[in-house]
Amino acid sequence: QVQLVESGGGLVQPGGSLRLSCAASGSIFRITTMGWYRQAPGKQRELVATITPGSTTNYSDSVKGRFTISRDNAKNTGYLQMNSLKPEDTTVYYCNLRHTWGQGTQVTVSS
Repeated sequence: QVQLVESGGGLVQPGGSLRLSCAASGSIFRITTMGWYRQAPGKQRELVATITPGSTTNYSDSVKGRFTISRDNAKNTGYLQMNSLKPEDTTVYYCNLRHTWGQGTQVTVSS
């Protein structure tokens, strides 16, 4: 059974950067598209970015040009580099691999 563990969230000032990590157990990581999503209280979970096993990427319009998704198949780990952070990026971020979700990591952008 796949397990996902996120890390790297925290408090950052507007314009700052954070890098989220998602470590996966099991053997399917390298053959599976992974994604990052976020969900604010009372709102639906929304797609942030996805990356295929061959590293083709897709981004939501709200983060395009600011966030970069990547993966290291040898380490079974995915990343989300977030630059030029805005207060509206504040929420809980989740990584996803097929039907499995991580526990979420809080990102807060505030001065």
